[in-house]
Amino acid sequence: MNVIFALVFNPKRSKLMKNIPLIRSNGILIIFISAITLITSSYQGFTQEYKIKTIVLDAGHGGKDGTTMGAYSREKDVALKTALNLGAAIEANLKDVKVIYTRTEDVFIPLYERIAVANNANADLFISIHCNDLSPRKTTVITGYRKVKGKRVPIRKTVYTKNTSTRGTETFVSGMGRVNEQDEAIKRENEAIFLEENYKENYEGFDPNNPENFIILSLMKNTFRTQSLKLAKLVQDEYINAGRVDRGVQEKSLAVLARAGMPAILTEIGFMSNRSEEDYMNSPEGQKEITECLLKAITNYKNSIEGHT
Repeated sequence: MNVIFALVFNPKRSKLMKNIPLIRSNGILIIFISAITLITSSYQGFTQEYKIKTIVLDAGHGGKDGTTMGAYSREKDVALKTALNLGAAIEANLKDVKVIYTRTEDVFIPLYERIAVANNANADLFISIHCNDLSPRKTTVITGYRKVKGKRVPIRKTVYTKNTSTRGTETFVSGMGRVNEQDEAIKRENEAIFLEENYKENYEGFDPNNPENFIILSLMKNTFRTQSLKLAKLVQDEYINAGRVDRGVQEKSLAVLARAGMPAILTEIGFMSNRSEEDYMNSPEGQKEITECLLKAITNYKNSIEGHT
């Protein structure tokens, strides 16, 4: 089934697309919903015989795409460490599952290439691992006074302070998020597109700052929405069981998930801007717990899909 979806979401590469209706918006080709519905129905009919054989783990960011930092560590490094630990845990506990990484070192991988790894491998799951962050708070302070025409006038200065209070985990799937609700985390993840050479060609005109394009990305991922939501909920349930703050499952327009030909999620394992969570994500104990949460969620999803529960 994943081979079919790899073709569907790469129309330039497939002659099978000739007779499927297309919609053009801002240069982006989208498969018409009728075709998606037809293939989805076929997919659901095979679920009882379906096996989770290949999982692609995507360590977010990397290389030149790695400016998000906490007090002492970088998101791209924490994400890579977590992905490698999770991959090792999967291989040790799920012997029949093959693990593929989008990166195993500090290199920049364009978003479209990350999901292409999964599509080309006919992967059964795609899991992108990230750390959250909040922009600094902007405040105005009075630093002194000066006299203007005999009056005492305050001298004001804009000060930026790190927002350190927010904490918790959240997991995203690609879906029909409202165009005016694209929050800071989503914009930050999609901005990696601008670091790619020929990004307009790679994304066929997609502009992360254009609200209309969020709808386009959402339509492209609607096919595996139910399965993605199921996996995302299982992930959040395990975080909750471990005592983490639950920020929920959300459907957002994420470029890295848009063309996935399989259930796909992006999970934010904690906030780099929160010092206690940064310490947790970098500690051996924190890494062990995060890895166990993700492994349990994957195992529960696998058992459910394969009819073991």
